[in-house]
Amino acid sequence: MFQLRHSGGLWRGSFSLFPEEGLAHGISTRLGGVSKPPFAALNMALHVGDCAADVSENRRFFAEALGLDAARIVTPRQVHGDEVRLVRASDAGMGASCYDESVPACDALMTAQAGLPLLLCFADCVPLLFFDPVRRVVAAAHAGWKGTVAEIGRKTVQRMAETFGSRPQDILAGIGPSIGACCFEVGEEVAAAFRAAFPEAPELLSHSPEGKRTIDLWAANRLQLEAAGLLPAHIDSADVCTKCNAGLFFSYREEHGTTGRFAAWIALK
Repeated sequence: MFQLRHSGGLWRGSFSLFPEEGLAHGISTRLGGVSKPPFAALNMALHVGDCAADVSENRRFFAEALGLDAARIVTPRQVHGDEVRLVRASDAGMGASCYDESVPACDALMTAQAGLPLLLCFADCVPLLFFDPVRRVVAAAHAGWKGTVAEIGRKTVQRMAETFGSRPQDILAGIGPSIGACCFEVGEEVAAAFRAAFPEAPELLSHSPEGKRTIDLWAANRLQLEAAGLLPAHIDSADVCTKCNAGLFFSYREEHGTTGRFAAWIALK
């Protein structure tokens, strides 16, 4: 179950599937930070034109709420691809306060190193969080429509298995808030890409009441994770549409491209 909790002036989303012992994770909202409009208020991204000092303060505030050190954040330069990068102790702080120092072009990070908060940013794309309680490995992935078609979720599971010996049946996964099928209207090019990527699941494509083509990214990512070997009971989905809830989460579509980003965080403690 996905839960939103308020404490210390912050709203934080979390998955009850993930244990609290030895693990910290959270989905930030847009509430409770210091950024000014149009990035108001808890913007977590350094690349959208917001004041870097405000973003750093927002990150510090949220990191403290999770019991983490914001100076050790590791975050990537997200490019809507399928690259999964391993994070080591020597990578601590990459992208923490300077976007140019982020992990080079990739859309998923994984680590078995404690005390390294993985942070990825979102505003309608799908956040994916992973935890292997047996091998003690965490990962986070950014699955927009391009990343979903490129199977970034499955590839993250595959890399966890190859690098750490993780067994897919041990891995727990959370699918965070993103644009829902209710609002994700697409053109024929995107629809064709999904039909090619999911030939066995035509139900992922539907139509809005206005007759426009829509896609269910939550179901698409769940299907890929199950195909990767995750147990259905080990996959939790927030089922919260960011466009419908733009007062709570940043939404690229609802705000016509000028907006901040919320973040998905995960770290071993």
